[in-house]
Amino acid sequence: MHQNVEKILVSEEEIIQRCREMGQKINRDYAQKEPPLLVALLKGSVPFLAELIKHIDLDIEFDFMDVSSYAGTESTGEIKVIKDLDRPIKGAEILIVEDIVDTGRTLKTVRELLLSKGASSVKVITLLDKPDRRVVELEAEYVGFTIPNEFVVGYGLDFNQKYRNLPYIGVLKEECYK
Repeated sequence: MHQNVEKILVSEEEIIQRCREMGQKINRDYAQKEPPLLVALLKGSVPFLAELIKHIDLDIEFDFMDVSSYAGTESTGEIKVIKDLDRPIKGAEILIVEDIVDTGRTLKTVRELLLSKGASSVKVITLLDKPDRRVVELEAEYVGFTIPNEFVVGYGLDFNQKYRNLPYIGVLKEECYK
C-alpha cells in the first residue's frame, strides 16, 4: 500500500471481478441492439475502460472526451470540454465510461451535450458512485461500487495528477490534501 494511502476501499481483484460482471451485463443488455459507443472521460476512466472492454464481447468502438470541473479536491461547478469526440454520434447508442460519479454535474452536462448532438441514447457506467456528494439528480445505469464520502485515489483517480497508477481504490490521507 502506498505510504499516502490511509486504507484500501476496493482491491484490484474486486475491480477486475466487478468489471467482468458489468461486461457480462452489457453483453446481455446490448445483445439485440446496436453495440454501444463507449465514451471514456479522460483521464481518470482510462484504467477502468481498459479492464472493462476485456469483458465485453460485442463489436464496440470507443472514443474519448476530456472534460474538467475540478481544482484540487473540489468541483468548481464549471464544466470545460477540453477534447471533444473524434466522430459524429447521430443515432449512436452511447455508454459514458466514468471513474466516479460525485456531484453529478459533469455527467449531467456531458449527457445533455451528447443528446443534443443526436445520440439516440446516453447511459452511464461508472467504477465508483459517491451518492452522498450528489448535487444534481443523476443515476448511472451501471455502477461498480458505491462508496462513502471519502477522498479516494487510484485506478485512474488522482489528487493533483498523482496516484492514478495505484492498482486499487484507496483513501488518501487527509494531511496530503489539507
